[in-house]
Amino acid sequence: MRDRGYLFQCTSLSSLDDTMLSSSPSKPFSAYLGFDATADSLHVGSLLQIMILRHLQRSGCRPVVLVGGGTSKVGDPTGKDESRKMLTDEQIQGNIEGISKVFKKFMAFEGDASAEESPPGPPAILVNNDSWLSSLNYLSFLRDFGPLFTINRMLSFTSVQERMARDSPLTFLEFNYMILQAFDFLKLNEEHGVKLQLGGSDQWGNIVSGVELTRRKGGEQVFGLTAPLIQTSDGRKMGKTEGGAVWLNEDKLSVYDYWQFWRNTSDEDVIRFLKLFTELPLPEIEKMEATMTGSALNAAKMTLADEATSLLHGRSHLPAIHETAKSMFGGAGTTDTSQLPKFSAPRGTRVIDALVGLGFASSKKEAKRLIAGGGCRVRDEKVVDELAELDGDEAELVLRAGKKKAGLVVFE
Repeated sequence: MRDRGYLFQCTSLSSLDDTMLSSSPSKPFSAYLGFDATADSLHVGSLLQIMILRHLQRSGCRPVVLVGGGTSKVGDPTGKDESRKMLTDEQIQGNIEGISKVFKKFMAFEGDASAEESPPGPPAILVNNDSWLSSLNYLSFLRDFGPLFTINRMLSFTSVQERMARDSPLTFLEFNYMILQAFDFLKLNEEHGVKLQLGGSDQWGNIVSGVELTRRKGGEQVFGLTAPLIQTSDGRKMGKTEGGAVWLNEDKLSVYDYWQFWRNTSDEDVIRFLKLFTELPLPEIEKMEATMTGSALNAAKMTLADEATSLLHGRSHLPAIHETAKSMFGGAGTTDTSQLPKFSAPRGTRVIDALVGLGFASSKKEAKRLIAGGGCRVRDEKVVDELAELDGDEAELVLRAGKKKAGLVVFE
């Protein structure tokens, strides 16, 4: 885990290591990771934490995935400039159903046929903190847990200080978030024997609160472990592109576009991402690193794209993806468009709307800049008019953005 780059901070790494080694198949070590249900899909920014859970399961630990049906009603203020939009119970439930699809791609859960046939480790479990948070009695909760948290300590956490330093209002509702997250750890420890909470480095304050609360109420040593927040070599947040978020659900981002995201990784990030987002053995990655020039560099990017895509969507998609990429960008005689992202539109739709619809631009303004820079082509002809419309006799046509993106506009 260390050599792949997953470790950033830990409350006590040597004690955690000893505790994990003392576990047994009959009483496996359990670790949890929480996801609030603020959208109907996770994006690549969440993938690092999911990979950590996958590695732990394959090493004999029990992953516990917590979906925040309760905390989604409050909103984590960490790294935010403004309060979250309030969601209805129906919206939260729909989002939980959406994000839960991804977990089952990376881990074997209780009741899964795959888990019963050849489990890579103890079956994972999925829990929803709404089952205990929504039934809390406010006065009883304050009496039992209020004395264990001091305002002085809560104000010292970086997430709170940064929000206040930006003069962004921090509501009392949001201020309660770290108490609720700490309570989650205590409940999971009591009910499932969970001894480790995972999270990004920006969650350190919230995680430490849970470690301290569990120790005070239960007297048991538990641990917090954070991974670094991943940025690309150009300083962008992982998972953010010019066209928007790189979603993990296929209905929000095509398998081909997901593959292309990894294929387009910058030269400086390839080795690091191979370690973090694939399961290739480290010696094999180190051999690639020793010959990272020219065609070997492109081969490493293909390997990254293939391995990362296979983990999420399966290897069965790779032959068609390779054929489409070859025909679109490799100069092949025939054009295979089967794997290209599709956008349905009536004839006469403006090019800028198609660029946004395909996810090649995050706004019409950005689409206009792409056209002005000569980066948009239709039928292999450069688009020069930002008001240009799509029309013709064919049922569909290929729209390109830059050198590496292509999509299919299907006329309704």
